[in-house]
Amino acid sequence: MATNTISFCILFLTMILWQPMPTIAQKRLYAARSLAESPQIRKFNFKVQYANATRLCRTKSLVTINGQFPGPTMYVREGDTVIVKVQNKVDYNVTIHWHGVRQFLSAWADGPSYVTQCPIQKDHSFTHKFKVVEQRGTLFYHAHVSWLRATVHGAFIMLPKADAVLPYPKPADEHLLYLGEWWNRNVEDVIAESLRVGGAYQPSDALTINGQPGALYNCSLSDTTVFNVVKGKTYLLRIINAAVNFQLYVSVVGHSLTVVEVDAEYTKPYTTNTLVLAPGQTTNVLLTADQEVGQYLISATVFSPPNPIFVPFPQTPTTAILRYEGAKTVLSSPTELALPKFPLFNDSVFAAGFTTSLKGLSTYSSGFDLPLKVDKEMLFTIGYALQVCPTCNVTFLPNPHLRMRTSINNVSFVEPTSASLMEAYYYNISGVYEADFPSDPLYPYNYTGTAPSNPFSVYGTKVKVLEFGESVQIVFQDTSTTFFEGHPIHLHGTNFFVVGEGFGTFDPIKDTPKLNLVDPPSRNTVGVPSGGWAAIRFKAVNPGMWFMHCHFDIHTAWGMSMAFLVKNGHGMNETLPPPPSDLPKC
Repeated sequence: MATNTISFCILFLTMILWQPMPTIAQKRLYAARSLAESPQIRKFNFKVQYANATRLCRTKSLVTINGQFPGPTMYVREGDTVIVKVQNKVDYNVTIHWHGVRQFLSAWADGPSYVTQCPIQKDHSFTHKFKVVEQRGTLFYHAHVSWLRATVHGAFIMLPKADAVLPYPKPADEHLLYLGEWWNRNVEDVIAESLRVGGAYQPSDALTINGQPGALYNCSLSDTTVFNVVKGKTYLLRIINAAVNFQLYVSVVGHSLTVVEVDAEYTKPYTTNTLVLAPGQTTNVLLTADQEVGQYLISATVFSPPNPIFVPFPQTPTTAILRYEGAKTVLSSPTELALPKFPLFNDSVFAAGFTTSLKGLSTYSSGFDLPLKVDKEMLFTIGYALQVCPTCNVTFLPNPHLRMRTSINNVSFVEPTSASLMEAYYYNISGVYEADFPSDPLYPYNYTGTAPSNPFSVYGTKVKVLEFGESVQIVFQDTSTTFFEGHPIHLHGTNFFVVGEGFGTFDPIKDTPKLNLVDPPSRNTVGVPSGGWAAIRFKAVNPGMWFMHCHFDIHTAWGMSMAFLVKNGHGMNETLPPPPSDLPKC
């Protein structure tokens, strides 16, 4: 009897110990389901450190969070207080930005270097503390210094309150897709070389999904990311474009995608075969596994509007596999599965059709309403510019002794170095910035007509001051200065409503009546069409210094940035608190 009991115990323990380990996706799901009802304090420890990674037959050292690429996924709930200690253990200065988090009364935690804080130096740390105020959905965090976000990024998932009612059917499960880029070289060397020579940069060697190039790239077939599904069930795909410099198409062979959220804001359901995401944008879609049991490619490829001299881009799409339960688990060759049929790489009309089809759900907007009356209207031209550079030799320009720049309203942003913009404002430090950013372009002309005779910009650290409570409308206008390009413009500290877009030069008389003031989508990053315009509206109710920039990192490096200073209102709920004691110093 005793022997039988011992044998049973051994068998029982063996069964437990030999249970298959959960996958990364399962671990993430367990983490999400284990979150208690809000409000809670969620604490995280981030160590910025080196790790080795092998892609495209090569191994290199890269900068990561906690040795992971992409970084660890963060799950929180609406209403939670988030505390993240960031330790810098690499040779570069580092900051972390919580992209799309409103940071209501917590601007010191926002993260853009030299705007809300000086970077964290090696062997130093900084603790971010903020509250998730009336937000839920898919966002992400990333480094906000130079090009480190190429490998320093991860998902920031804000679950709705436990008793919240979703505006779409509850999915059976969810999957997380990071879209990114991979360089065989050190990305900091790539941007440094571009800035030194004054011209184009070396494009990435591969596009990636969840850090993997996919089946069509060398030495990548066996590491292709796989997402498992069960026939007949519906899944939520959380898609993040963490690419450094490219807008991307996304499609799944044989399956429709129903958009239900963009930039952590619910939308009216919109079904399509192909998504368009600019860098910095996130999109949640529903996918129903309604095809024959098998394997289907999920793929992303570049959308790049036409221009005559833009650097080449990766021609090979990145791929992952949607694998039905019961399907075979081995691919015999990279081309065994068919690719999706994508629009042409420069199909701006398709992209505009996608973005204008997105409509907001006003009853679910994050704590603010669409301003119907505007207190301050601004026209911001965005485009390329030139700078005299005697040591440069940029062969594709009319004069090789020029360098490429970018600007907003003909002003190229120059980062401060002695203090962050917000410290300068809070402590009244003079000489750090000028509060005279123009509301209109310095050089007016027909912006999508003949290129102007003056292609140069001015240089400065300029901010635009907004009074607390002001309602603002900005029209972003792409220009023909040097050449056209689409630009993803990201605003920190608030969401905004995208009330219109179009091609050509914005006409206030003809285009204003066409603005959507009924159900515009709410976003934190807007893709301004190449050779066109986009109009946004927001209300300035979050005091602080808020960075606004193109989310192509090469364009930010060249100067397509500025900042809004939102002044304090009245009372504690409208006043920026003092900085934390461990705020990094320059």
